[in-house]
Amino acid sequence: MKNDIVLAGVGGQGILTIAAIVAQAAVSRGLNVKQSEVHGMAQRGGSVSAHLRLSSAAIQSDLIPAGSADVVLGMELMEALRQAPCLGPQGVLIANAVSICNIEQYPEEEALLAELRRAPRHLIIDAESLAKQAGSARAANMVLLGALANCLDLDQELLSDSMAKFFASKGEQVQQTNLAAFRAGAACRASA
Repeated sequence: MKNDIVLAGVGGQGILTIAAIVAQAAVSRGLNVKQSEVHGMAQRGGSVSAHLRLSSAAIQSDLIPAGSADVVLGMELMEALRQAPCLGPQGVLIANAVSICNIEQYPEEEALLAELRRAPRHLIIDAESLAKQAGSARAANMVLLGALANCLDLDQELLSDSMAKFFASKGEQVQQTNLAAFRAGAACRASA
């Protein structure tokens, strides 16, 4: 078993939360995990990315070589496109359909979407809308975690248990909202 995942977004979107939940689920299953993070100007809406490697065998490096990731997950359109070269030939690109125009001359959304749709296997979803329906727009990262769950060799129940533990200190309402968001994302499937 091996899953190489590149997560990307901007500061405050919960990229590192997704990485922590997936890593904890993998560790609880007895898998090897390596993670590498780049924070940039994360507190000011700057680029954040994480490489997350899960394997039943030893993992030599925490960085995923370009062109070999099983999944690239982007919480934001431009960051998804920035990390798209990491995607392997059979990999899946998952992206939130919402952009965060945090730089001057931000590209047109339609141009970004068209470029992302060129990936042979892709899923572009409005995670914010699904999260709002689940109870909170802040749970958009859990919508994308649900979509990611369809691409991993980890049981969805294991991931949802890991998520519940992660949010336990936030109270029952937060746990239930995030679980609903996770389920909404898990109902979305990438193109074949």
